[in-house]
Amino acid sequence: MQERKRDQYYRLAKIKGYRSRAAYKLKQASKTYNLIREGQRVVDLGASPGGWLQVAREIVGPEGLVLGLDIKPISPIPFPNVHLIEADIYDLEIGKKILNELRGFADVLLSDLSPQIIGAWDVDHARQIDLARRAIAIAKNVLRPKGNALIKMFHGPELKGLQEEAGKMFFRSRLYKPQASRPESSEIYFLGLGLRNWVAKEREVMEGQAGDEDGKNRDVTVE
Repeated sequence: MQERKRDQYYRLAKIKGYRSRAAYKLKQASKTYNLIREGQRVVDLGASPGGWLQVAREIVGPEGLVLGLDIKPISPIPFPNVHLIEADIYDLEIGKKILNELRGFADVLLSDLSPQIIGAWDVDHARQIDLARRAIAIAKNVLRPKGNALIKMFHGPELKGLQEEAGKMFFRSRLYKPQASRPESSEIYFLGLGLRNWVAKEREVMEGQAGDEDGKNRDVTVE
C-alpha cells in the first residue's frame, strides 16, 4: 500500500477521479498516436474497473459511443453514451453482440485484458498471449477499415510472432510501453493504426459464404 501511495499515477488517478492508474496509459497512448478521436465509437475489452472507459469518454465526447465489456460487473459510468456488457470474450457470439451495441463497426478497439497472475512467468506469458490473440480475432470482426487498436501483451517467446501476425492487419504498427506502465512490468502494448482494407474484405467474403450456406440449407426440400 505504501508503494502505491508513492506512485505518481496512482496519486493522480485519485485526484482526478479515475478508477485506476491505468487511465494514464491510455491517455498517453492516445495523445502520442492520435489513437482515439472525437465522435468515434470505441470498444474496450476487459474494461473493469473502468479507467479506460472514463478516458475514452472524455476524448470521444457526447457525440461518440464507448462500449465496455468484461466478464466481471462494471460499476455504471454516468454518461448515456457509455454502454456496458457483462460477457465472456470467448463467447462465439461476442462479435455480433459488440456490433449490435455499437450499431455498426468500431473505430477503435482497446484491450487491457490480463490473466490472473500466478507468478509462474511462462504460464502468465502464455495466458496473456492467448488473451491478446483473442482480442486480435475480435478486432478483425468489429473494426472498420482504417480503424485503430491498442492491445496488451507480455514480453516472452510468443510475443514476436503475434506482433508480426497482428501487424499485417494494419498500415502502421509497433510495440509501445506507456510511461505510466511500471518499469518492472513485463506488459507491452501492440499498437495498430489503420486497419487494412483486405481484412474487412476478407470478413465480408466469409460472411457471404456463411449466407450462401444458409441459403442452400433453406432451399433443400426433402421428399
